[in-house]
Order: sequence, then structure tokens, then C-alpha cells
Amino acid sequence: MSTEDRPPAPRSLAEALRGRDDVSLGALLRSRPDLITPVPTDLTQLATRAGTRASVVRALERLDRFTLQTAEALAVAADPATYDELLGLVAGDDADPAVVQALPHALGVLREQALVWGGDDRLRLVRTARELLAPSPQHPSPTGLGPTVQEATAGMSPGRIQEIVTAAGLPSTHDSVSAVTSLTELFTDRGRMAALLAGAPADSLDVLERLVWGPPYGQVTADPAPRLRWLLDRGLLLPTAPGTVVLPREVALHLRRGLAHRTPEPVPPAVEAVAVHRPQVVDSTAAGQAYTALATVEELLKDWDEGGPAVLRAGGLSVRDLKRTAVALDVPEPVAAFWVELAYAAGLIAPDGEADERYAATPAYDEWLELPAAERWSRLVTAWLAATRTAGLVGGRDAKDRTLSALGAGLDRSAAPEVRHRVLALLAGLPEGAAPAAESVLARLRWERPLRGAQPGDDLRGRLAEWALSEAELLGVTGRGALSAHGRALLGAPAAPAKSPEAEPSGPGDKLPVHHRPAHVPTLSATEQAVASAAAARLLTPLLPEPLDHVLLQADLTAVAPGPLQRPLADTLGVLADVESKGGATVYRFTPGSVRRALDAGQIASDLHAFLAAHSRTPVPQPLTYLIDDVARRHGHLRVGAASAYVRCDDNAVLNEILADKRASSLGLRRLAPTVLAAQTDPAGLLEGLRAMGFAPAAESAEGDVLITRAHAHRTPPRTAPEPVPDGPPVPDDTLLAAALRAIRAGDLASTTPRKPGTAPEVNGELPRTGSAETLATMQAAVLTGEALWIGYVNAEGAASQRVIAPIRVEGGFVTAYDHTADEVRTYPLHRITGVAELADDAG
Repeated sequence: MSTEDRPPAPRSLAEALRGRDDVSLGALLRSRPDLITPVPTDLTQLATRAGTRASVVRALERLDRFTLQTAEALAVAADPATYDELLGLVAGDDADPAVVQALPHALGVLREQALVWGGDDRLRLVRTARELLAPSPQHPSPTGLGPTVQEATAGMSPGRIQEIVTAAGLPSTHDSVSAVTSLTELFTDRGRMAALLAGAPADSLDVLERLVWGPPYGQVTADPAPRLRWLLDRGLLLPTAPGTVVLPREVALHLRRGLAHRTPEPVPPAVEAVAVHRPQVVDSTAAGQAYTALATVEELLKDWDEGGPAVLRAGGLSVRDLKRTAVALDVPEPVAAFWVELAYAAGLIAPDGEADERYAATPAYDEWLELPAAERWSRLVTAWLAATRTAGLVGGRDAKDRTLSALGAGLDRSAAPEVRHRVLALLAGLPEGAAPAAESVLARLRWERPLRGAQPGDDLRGRLAEWALSEAELLGVTGRGALSAHGRALLGAPAAPAKSPEAEPSGPGDKLPVHHRPAHVPTLSATEQAVASAAAARLLTPLLPEPLDHVLLQADLTAVAPGPLQRPLADTLGVLADVESKGGATVYRFTPGSVRRALDAGQIASDLHAFLAAHSRTPVPQPLTYLIDDVARRHGHLRVGAASAYVRCDDNAVLNEILADKRASSLGLRRLAPTVLAAQTDPAGLLEGLRAMGFAPAAESAEGDVLITRAHAHRTPPRTAPEPVPDGPPVPDDTLLAAALRAIRAGDLASTTPRKPGTAPEVNGELPRTGSAETLATMQAAVLTGEALWIGYVNAEGAASQRVIAPIRVEGGFVTAYDHTADEVRTYPLHRITGVAELADDAG
């Protein structure tokens, strides 16, 4: 392309954006969704918003390490800089091939993000980004560079500058500006600088070596040592404040051989596999853990079925209740906190809203229980992927030094879902069965987002990644540290590479190994995630054990369930026996108390015998038959009702035995009749006291019927799962993006269309102002001539805008016109038009 055919270089970021097509602008708005919240009126306002501090900080936080290093290099380069100057800063004199290859992509990202604009001959970093990244005494740059010679000598006396120029072997000049320029040219000339430093004392060079990679500042006394005096005389060190000197940027770059950073990192660290297992082993291990996860959540909810722990006044679960839950689940407290938070995130538990508020299962829990096991697992894992509540923070301290409690406030971390997806995506990039080293995953994440969530002494992103790895293992998304097939399907990720990733090219135009490029798994929409979850459930289903319809009864009054039991069998057996041990096989123990519990629930001895005979693969042991018959024979022999409370029994000797027992003294019993005793306690306390004495009383109603006692399942009112806290504005969908682009283009057309001299406001963006008579006359004339006009318009909501219209008809206080900005015919009330201006004759 000839110089005449080349489009003019943009003079501002707004002009650079104006030269983009809709695809490029759409990519910008997707990567920086805060720019269309709300939608800007035109491209000038979009450029202004893209340069605000908050928006630039957010954009910088999302850059990978090398792209950030490129931006930092531009911040210490001349403004504007050429591509060759930038390449020299990031690649150095040796021109590292990896840096040379990676720089175009990094610069392209900065351009796409509207952090850099201009052609390769005039690269400009957005001013706010330069202010944030340029080195200063208050905010040192990661480059370790100091100020330029011009900046460091800004307050220096002209005489002192001339002394430095003379000592450096340069001819004196007539003014400070030319002297500083001469000194800068010396320091940037590699040959002349090498000759100057060749005559430096060795100890002076040692001083430069200590400052060259930063920090560039040092302390000197009022009478500097000879090694320092030699450097100060020649401007190789420049004073910045009393007792403080700095190494000028140009000198440091010469000593660094042109490098802005000590270690450029154009290639991300590889995610290294520390072990490789057979995929079948990984999938079966993950499936076993998935089953354990389901059993753990069910056990938690069963424990809270009649009403769980109380809600603290400030919200959340008390430390004591968390410990009790951990003991009940037989897991450490941090793991118990994870299961509690997971059930909460999935909408299975919530506060009941009563005056004495407690946690309880929600109606959604009953619906969840009816689903097949694989679907129940996918519900849990989908909720985990999207949740911003972070169980790993439980037990820590918030900003006000208050303890963070499970189910309490302060646990949301908006970066958590993105980190979980990214960690699993990195695992998905490894061959099947490969388990990564945790430190290599953390190193990769630090490279990809060096600024994101990193606070001094608190690497939140790293901690989130560590928790994601351990939680994925607990849930059965991974097995033995490697991503399972159903875990891969949950992400919507492609099949794993069959060979080592080093052996495959990474894609068109990029010859770096696969593990050297970020593996971005696209964010799934709600519909896409539902499809992926269903696919994961289908893969998991054949790996889960089939529920059994039988147990093995043993002579020691135990029953062994060799696997998961069908729900009716498990529910009935859970009432009839106590769980003694869990694992691959669950052991239940029959006791008088457990049998009495089944009788209290309305069962009779014959029902229990029939149930055991139907579901046991072994003969029913005689001791178990005797136990059931013995408890059933004595069950209900004593009857307890409400007087305050009474005991009645047809056997007078039994009542005499109770009265004679010292353990009955606290019940306050006295005989009312030969077969009736009255008590000074309530029926529940009387039942409990008599059972503690070894009797088997039954409660009866006022009509004398035996009361059947079943566990009361306490449920909350319908509750929705907690909404994740968004990490900034959501990424716009295609519909919103298309509408925003149309609105921005339309507003820009209206604001940039040339107007006739003297008919438009001089201030850019100000609406035209004309009287109503002039507005009407101009509109009527435009109808006759067919010319387009520029108008200011205020809608019914009070929003002002500029439009370019071609009037078609003016009548009844309305103008009907073709609106060029909206590309359609519209009707406008004349009283809402603030003014009108004619367009220049050459307006397109």
C-alpha cells in the first residue's frame, strides 16, 4: 500500500475505535463488559470510559504475565514508541526467539482490550495505564527501572547539568535542555556508553551492578565515597533528594542489554504430570468418591431432618454445631464445612424462618432424593462449579477480625467459579489418567493472572486453586488427582489428548507446545451447562454400584449391607437397627432399643419377621428372632398417657416393682388404683425414665389407643439456592451486544456528522438549540428539499441524544422522518426536539 493510500493514523483512542469493525468492537465489549454498563452514547464516550482508572485496573488484572510485561515495557518506553523499540525492551539485544514470536500476540491483546492504540510506528499506551505502570518512587515498577535522565534532572541547576556533561566527555551547551538531550543520547548509544564504562573503577561498576535490576534508588552521605563520586560526576547516578540517588533508566537499560524485565516470560509454565494412571482406574476411583459424596450429603440431611442446628444471631453455624456435624459425618471440621456449604449452595438446606430459627432441609431435598444417583451428583457438582461461597474460608477472619462461620456472611469470593473452571480446564488439557503436580497448576495460574486477587502475603487465587483441587477429589470429579471422563464431560471439554501434550502443535500460527498456551474452555451458558451435566451423569451412571435389595444377617445380631441399599430397604433398616460402621459394606446392629424404635413407629413383630426374611440372603438367626419377640412381648405392656402423666398396667406386680425402684424417685410416682400410677412429670419424660429403667412402655392416646411415633421430617418453606456474587458485570450475550453496537454506531454517526458552519454548537456532544419557530421552518424546508438534518432529542424518560434524520412529513406537532442513526422511519414530537442544524454539503 502506498503512502497516499494508507489511512491516516488515529489521533486518539476514540478515532482508533472508530476505525474498528463490529467484530473487533464486539470482542472489546465482551472482554471488558463494564464498558457497556450502561451503553455509551457514542465511541467518544466509549473511549473515555475505557480510559477510566477502575476500568483500566480491571482490564490489567485480566492480562497474563507476558502481556502485562509488554504493557509495562511500553510504560517505560517513549510515548509514542515504535514496534522495534518495544521489541528491544522485551527481547533485549539478544532478541530471544520465544519473545519475538510471542510479542505480536501480546500486543494484539493489548490493542483488542483498548489498552494500546496506534500503528506499529506510533504505539501509545492508554494514559491511565501508563500512570499505573510507569515507575515512580511511591509505586515502583516490576521492571525495577527508575526515572529517565530528563525526569531525574528536572529540578537540577543548569550549572550542575553542565558539569555532568563536561565530566562525561561531552561538549558544553548553551542551555539545560540541549545538555540533557546530549547526555541522554550518550547513555542510549551502546558504543559510546561501553567506552565510558570501560574507564570506570571496578568498585563503581559494583555499585551499578547492585542497582541495575532494582530497586534503582540508593543512599549516599554528604561526602560520597570515591566510587560513588565517579558515578555522580558523570550522571551515571543522579540525586533525587538529599541523601538519595537513582540509576537513570537509560543507564540501566544499557547494563541490562536492553531488557525491561530481568526474566521475560513469553511462555506459560507447563502443567506437569506427576503420575499417570489407567483411565479406568481414575474413573472408577472418582465414581466411588462420587457415591461417598452422595452418601455424606444424605447423612448430613438425615441428621438435620427433624430440625438442624440453631442459626446464630449474626447468621451462620456455631463452632460447636460445626464440630458436632463433623463428628456425625466422621470427617475433619474443614471438610464438614465444605459439605454443609455444598448442600446450602445446592438449595438442599436453609434457615426455616421460625422465631427460634434453625437450619433444616428444604422441599427441594425431597425432590433431589427421588432422582437417580448420577443426576443427584450432577446437581451437586453443578452447584459447586457456580458457587461463589468458599468453604475454605471458614474459621478465618474477616476485615473486622470477626470469625467467619459456615453458612454465615463473608464467604463469597467472586473469583471462585472462574478459578474452579480454570483448574479443571488445565487438568482437561492433560492426557487421560494424568495427575498434575499442584505447584505446577498454581504456577500456571499465577502466570495467567499475575495481578488477579494477589495481595501482599495473601495469594487468594492460589488458595482458591488448592481448595478447588481438593474439593474436586472429594466430589469425584477427579480420581487419584486426574480428571475423570464424567468430570471432563461436566466442563463441556473435548476428549483428552492421547499423546503427551509436548508432541502436538498448539494451533495455526503458533508453534509453541500445547502446554505453553492457555487452554481456554469457553464459559457455558445455563442451557449448555445443563446439557454438559446430563452428559456427565450418563457417563457416571454405569460406574456407580446398583442399589441392592438384600442384606446378610449374622448370628451376632448384625446385618451387613454389601453395597448401597434400595431406598425403602435402607429407610426401614435404619429404623430397625443402628449403623455400627460404614465403608464399602455397612454394618447394622440390632438392639432392644432399635427394635423398640421400630415398634414405636407402628410395626408389629410379625411385620419385622417378614421384612427380615424377605430381604436377607442368609437365614434369620434365632437370636434376632428371640430379640424381636422378647421386645414385642413387653412393648406396650405399660401404657403412659396424659394426666400430667400416668402409667397403667394389668400386672400389679410390675407396678410394685416400679414403685420399689430407687431410679423412679425422680418421676414422682404414686398409686391411684391397683393398675394405675400417677406421675409428676410429662408423658415424654415418663416414657424416657421408664425406658432407662429397662421397661418397654408405650404411649397411648386419650381414647386408650397406642400412639405410633414416627420421626417428623421438618422442612423449611420453599427456598431458592443462594445466588452467586458476580465478578463484575456479566458478559453480554449476542442480542445485547448487537443492540449495544447499533446504539453506539448510531450515536457516533449523529455526533460526528459534519454540520454547516455557524449552525451547530462548538462544544462536541452538546445538543443543538433553536427556537420552536426556527425548528418548524427548517423541518418543513427539509421536507421539500429532501435534505438530512441533525437534531437534538429528549425522550419521555428525559434521556438526551443526537440524531441524523431526513424529514418526510410535518403535521399535527409531529415530524415523520427516516432516522439514519436507527436505520428506520420514526415519528418525533416537535416539542421534544431541542434544536436542529443543517448538515454540511459533503456530509455522507
